[in-house]
Amino acid sequence: MTFSISELFNKHNSEKFDLHEEHLNNQMVRVLKTIGYDRCYDRAIGQYLYDQQGNEYLDLLSGFGVFAIGRNHPTVIAALKETLTLELPNLVQLDVSVLSGLLAKELLKTTPENITKMFFCNSGTEAVEAAIKFARYTTKREKIVFCEHGYHGLTMGALSLNGEHIFREGFGPLLPGCSAVPFNDLAALEAALENKDVAAFIVEPIQGKGVNLPDENYLPEVERLCKKYGTLFVADEVQTGLGRTGKFWAIDHWHVKPDMICMAKALSGGFVPIGGVAITQKIMDTVYNRMDRAVVHGSTFSKNNMAMAAGLATLHVLEEEKLVENSAKIGNEIIQSLHALAGKYEFLKEVRGKGMMIAIEFQAPRSMTLKAAWAMLEAANKGLFCQMITIPLFKDHHILTQVAGHGMNVVKLLPPLNLTTKDRDHIVTAMDKTIHETHQIPGSIWDLGKNLASHALKNKKG
Repeated sequence: MTFSISELFNKHNSEKFDLHEEHLNNQMVRVLKTIGYDRCYDRAIGQYLYDQQGNEYLDLLSGFGVFAIGRNHPTVIAALKETLTLELPNLVQLDVSVLSGLLAKELLKTTPENITKMFFCNSGTEAVEAAIKFARYTTKREKIVFCEHGYHGLTMGALSLNGEHIFREGFGPLLPGCSAVPFNDLAALEAALENKDVAAFIVEPIQGKGVNLPDENYLPEVERLCKKYGTLFVADEVQTGLGRTGKFWAIDHWHVKPDMICMAKALSGGFVPIGGVAITQKIMDTVYNRMDRAVVHGSTFSKNNMAMAAGLATLHVLEEEKLVENSAKIGNEIIQSLHALAGKYEFLKEVRGKGMMIAIEFQAPRSMTLKAAWAMLEAANKGLFCQMITIPLFKDHHILTQVAGHGMNVVKLLPPLNLTTKDRDHIVTAMDKTIHETHQIPGSIWDLGKNLASHALKNKKG
């Protein structure tokens, strides 16, 4: 009997929710069914998902930014197929690989000139773990400073730098010596660094939870303060890197030179887990300072041929299809078009972002009828209004989006970088119509709101 993934998928695709309820995270299944996202997708191409009925969905979530070049890109598929058939030596361990050397070379062409070395791993959180260890060993200091509301991963070290309480609750005690400062607050950062006992300050150039942008002088001043107090400056570009913000790295918007850049997500085109840390020569030479320390930090599956081949192919696609430029152009047009709606709708506060990393923030309205409806949702669960945007976008317009974070009235767009002008127009039109409907009381969208509030209150009591 032959083994066929195709047969298994086709036979069991409709059973996937039952399988997860029985064997995996049943709470995730409950969430999907509650908000009406329980679709059975058959295939995915580029920026689109297709369900069993042949309906097309515009994916503005892109696997939390993993599918920056679109889903199932043929160039990466071809590279992986070729790698599988070449019978290459892989993970010999007492050897070094060609493909990892080539990927490191190509990535380092994109980084600031002070960064000349690469360390590969399997994920963004692993990259952050490596950065913590490298910083402590290089500086001989223990403390790590991070930003409130920042997100750096969920393993224990990275979790210790997570600025969102919901992720940390109940998992302590966490890594000692880690403390938070407000994002965009230079005075607070200097106060945290001035004792010259902090190994590293780690920061997302643009915060993923909420898409919070820094002031123009923030990151340049971060670089200056870190140098002044002997603290390593770590840029977490796991989400913002590889063209997401309209530059190859988000730090390029502010022309700063961190000591380390953490990367992952988009690097393999979404096919193979991969992460990495780009570092200075000094850090590399300090951590790996003797032959007996050549394996002092590593990861079994890092530098595997499939991940490296996918990474090389992804970089080729980004350049060949000018996706970084497209991210800047189309992303800016979406931001401007949606921001123009702010004067039209009371609920819409602002639209902000860079490139294809976009936040649509909502606020309490002025008029009494709308204000009462808003208060009803906020009392049930803070940030619930955004579900009245994302659910109709999905159900009525076949656009997949996400809420930017817990307790936030922010909808986040994190689409593939290959969006077209047609996609742009569809997003703007659908968002305009959906926000308009939230201003119609009574209306079907507020029937949804009442149901969401009822579910939220039941969960609180439960």
